[in-house]
Amino acid sequence: MIKSMTGYGRCEHIDENRKIVIDIRSVNHRYCDITVKVPRAYGYLEEKIKEFMSGEISRGKVEIFVYIENYTNDDKVITLDHVLSENYYNVLKELKETYNLKNEIGLSDLSRFSDIFITRQQEEDKDKVWELVSSCLKAAVEDFVAMRLREGERLRENLAARAEAIQGLIAEIETRTPQIVAEYSQKLKDRMTELLGNFQIDESRLLTEVGIMADRVCIDEELVRLKSHFTELEKILALSEPVGRKLDFLVQEINRETNTIGSKANDFGIAKNVVEIKSEIEKLREQIQNIE
Repeated sequence: MIKSMTGYGRCEHIDENRKIVIDIRSVNHRYCDITVKVPRAYGYLEEKIKEFMSGEISRGKVEIFVYIENYTNDDKVITLDHVLSENYYNVLKELKETYNLKNEIGLSDLSRFSDIFITRQQEEDKDKVWELVSSCLKAAVEDFVAMRLREGERLRENLAARAEAIQGLIAEIETRTPQIVAEYSQKLKDRMTELLGNFQIDESRLLTEVGIMADRVCIDEELVRLKSHFTELEKILALSEPVGRKLDFLVQEINRETNTIGSKANDFGIAKNVVEIKSEIEKLREQIQNIE
């Protein structure tokens, strides 16, 4: 199925120890561009997340936001700065002796100096953290991909409808093409009759002129190629792999054949059809820019 490059996915995991929230957003992009934003303490997760995500998409600008909040203090360790606490003790001791103070220096005196206590973040089990984050990431990706598929189906329906409209216009051109030569032949004959009056018309010369004109305005090959392009379009729309680049190239070819038809067929009716086809092609191109 076709996937849109626009999508959004989210997963939230909460247990007794932590809360993990992952948001995934994507927009159109020519290549695959993945940005991951994680808390500084969990920077080691960035490359793992990018590697996982690169296996899920081929095109699009993707932003992944990871929020992690710990509910417990099990990962924090408090230690004593022995050098600083000893300095505090010596200063208090000096103060006591200098001013002949009677009070003894105790624990309560030293504990008032909070900077003697050092709080450090104990390193978490990285494998365990990744196990939780990757599980949440998979769920967010499933949500993300599901939205891209829904958007992709709407794009496929739109492309198929526009392709059908263009093929209808091509059928009108095919019907009109034989009439161009017949009308030109009659106009040429009428003009020669008007100029020559009662003189005999050289039928062989007339047929030669009509043949030259018919060869000049012949668009049979272009119509055959144009119809084959739309047959290919139907096949591509049925593929399950990323098809955005294929469709983009195919629409360029469709536009090229349409331009050739417009320049060769010297006819107002066909010119009108060509203008309508080019309008639909432009709409096809706009939609294809959204496809992975």
